[in-house]
Amino acid sequence: MALNKFIIERDIPEVGTLERQQLAEAAAKSNEVLAQLGPDIQWVESYVAADKTFCVYLAKNEDLIHKHAEISGFPATKVTAIGKMIDPTTEKSG
Repeated sequence: MALNKFIIERDIPEVGTLERQQLAEAAAKSNEVLAQLGPDIQWVESYVAADKTFCVYLAKNEDLIHKHAEISGFPATKVTAIGKMIDPTTEKSG
């Protein structure tokens, strides 16, 4: 079964001020929970802003996203399923 793509907006005050070591610890915690949940959820990447992170995940369903948030302690403030993607090359493929 193919996994669906989700964007997760996490409200985390002052996350943009965290040092590299603190971000590495957060990544380790996230990876630990992902290992517990199994292959139906995968972390692709995250973007860190001042007071938020925007994470790209692949998951079987949105429930797994919320389960990861609950176990890891990282909030899933807003979860959006992604239906389609475009990029600069989309113009040439149409």
